[in-house]
Amino acid sequence: MRKTSPDVLPAEGGLGNEPLLALEDLHVEFGTRAGIVRAVNGVSYTLDSGETLAVLGESGSGKSVTAQAIMGILDMPPARIPKGEIRFRGTDLLKLSEEARTQVRGQRIAMIFQDALSALNPVFTVGWQISEMFRVHRGMSKRDGMAKAVELMDKVRIPAARQRLNDYPHQFSGGMRQRIMIAMAIALDPEVLIADEPTTALDVTVQAQIMELLAELQRESNMGMILITHDLGVVADVADKIAVMYGGRIVENALVHDIYKAPAHPYTKGLLESIPRVDLKGQELYAIKGLPPNLLDMPPGCAFHPRCPYRQDNCVTDVPPLYEISGTRNSACHYWREVLDGDNR
Repeated sequence: MRKTSPDVLPAEGGLGNEPLLALEDLHVEFGTRAGIVRAVNGVSYTLDSGETLAVLGESGSGKSVTAQAIMGILDMPPARIPKGEIRFRGTDLLKLSEEARTQVRGQRIAMIFQDALSALNPVFTVGWQISEMFRVHRGMSKRDGMAKAVELMDKVRIPAARQRLNDYPHQFSGGMRQRIMIAMAIALDPEVLIADEPTTALDVTVQAQIMELLAELQRESNMGMILITHDLGVVADVADKIAVMYGGRIVENALVHDIYKAPAHPYTKGLLESIPRVDLKGQELYAIKGLPPNLLDMPPGCAFHPRCPYRQDNCVTDVPPLYEISGTRNSACHYWREVLDGDNR
């Protein structure tokens, strides 16, 4: 999408009741030789300052593509955004020129990528890569940029930061590389931080440390955070609300305690039951039957119906809307009442 009128960058500070970030009916598709892949189909959600939104779902559900659309880093083509809005402080980012998006990207909306080793440049030291943020966006000298890099490495608790400034990414452990990615993401004090699977391939102890660090940094700056993950266990203590995605759509959204207390969509229920529990030691771990849908050949009706124990005839033919259960909760299931009541099938 191209903007035809002069760019109006998002205003600093609040805009009345306008959310910090708001997605409205966002669609993203990819043109391939096999056909059109509709990766995101009408996603809407909001994020406020100081709030954490966890976006959950299996691989291919559209979580990361949605985040890349927010950041403006999709390759277009083959990607295309035929419909929708991404409003940051009231300004639709999709209507800004690339030059204006660049002023938002990294400075006001930043992203932590899931594979730190791939995201970091192997031929430059970590100090050079962190300080580049200040040289490019703040016009700092190399010396001042390096000083800021040390400050940030200390902030994300990398031991002996000054001595490790000239080390390369491969010289750090997985957890330390993720901390470097976090340092780069928060360097310019963004208002929104998107963390895409920030604990992937890390052991449980390091996972907890990374999540604790992100929560602490958020409290200090009051930034809004979108946490993308497939693991409900990771977000229990850090998220304020959850959006569950399946087949490119949001199938349930709610406050975090409501989701854990009683899910209102069969897919959410399956994800919760798949979490290992101490009190079920020795029992077979539950798994959702079947496979995620093929985005080139989506099933008719509800995309989850081939795997759903609550399936009825109308699930095969009618796409469920996002039913409003309460002011803070929605479910895209024709039979959300049965799921919510704990009807086991």
